[in-house]
Amino acid sequence: LNKLVMYMYFSFLYPVVEVNFYINIERNLFKGWQIEHGKQYINQEEAEKRFQIFSKSLKTIKEFNNRVDRTWEMGLNEFSDRTFEEFASIRLMMPQNCSATKGNHVSLGFEPPAQINCLEKGNFVTAVKNQGSCGSCWTFSTTGCLESATAIHKEGNPLVSLSEQQLVDCAQAFNDHGCNGGLPSQAFEYIHYNKGLMTEADYPYQGVDGKCHFVASKASAFVKQIVNITKGNEDGIKEAVGLLNPVSIAFDVAKDFRHYKSGVYSSTLCGNKASEVNHAVLAVGYGYTSNGQDYWLVKNSWGPQWGINGYFKIERGSNMCGLADCASYPVIV
Repeated sequence: LNKLVMYMYFSFLYPVVEVNFYINIERNLFKGWQIEHGKQYINQEEAEKRFQIFSKSLKTIKEFNNRVDRTWEMGLNEFSDRTFEEFASIRLMMPQNCSATKGNHVSLGFEPPAQINCLEKGNFVTAVKNQGSCGSCWTFSTTGCLESATAIHKEGNPLVSLSEQQLVDCAQAFNDHGCNGGLPSQAFEYIHYNKGLMTEADYPYQGVDGKCHFVASKASAFVKQIVNITKGNEDGIKEAVGLLNPVSIAFDVAKDFRHYKSGVYSSTLCGNKASEVNHAVLAVGYGYTSNGQDYWLVKNSWGPQWGINGYFKIERGSNMCGLADCASYPVIV
């Protein structure tokens, strides 16, 4: 009888000990993560709430990374203590309906290279920036594209960081909405008709909607023509990136994407309609993995700590998450 009682006692005790052991590990991991990302909370109640969300994120990441069919890896990052809804409210824009379904990109008549990385071609891409808590990704996609196009095609190859804040403050007449979203194609239209975009140094980023204070004499980059690539035409994007310059694209960010760490992202959770895009980015290259999986190399605007030093790879050839429905680039003056 005593042996039976002891067995029953330990059979109940061990699971509790095991659960507490893993909770302690998670709490220590959470503390280290807080230090790494400079996270501080207003009180213990908020800290506990964030730990519980962090714990769920950790579980999602572990379960996903244990899958044998995955092509990419999840990892902890600065968003791991936020729900997707909270994350979306500070990093994504309201869904934008792409109007450019039939493009004016004309084939150049040359075969683009099998793979390319504009980061390796020269000093043609500015450092990864951070949009902060403003749905202004479309401005970073726009400036990134114009920065690169100017550096590649303008005499002297000047790579200058351009002003996202000017677009946030000044482009409303072109159906762009500051921190609530917009589209690069419309931002290029604004720059064209406005006759220029100022530099980051002259019109620095604030990350909030503000009053327009564009100074024409300080305009640094100019757009002669806006080129839209026909909806769904990834071959057109490949030709433009491979033979001309990086291309602004937009896609639908689903809840799994915020955990992206490395590999070639693909998902069954995202939408693929032009009316569903909620994040604009910059395609700076393309290639294929050792096992033959095609991908786009994309510059994001969530800082260099996210993903692959601020970049990510996404499946190419299937219009993954609608990435080929809003592609555009400028012809510079």
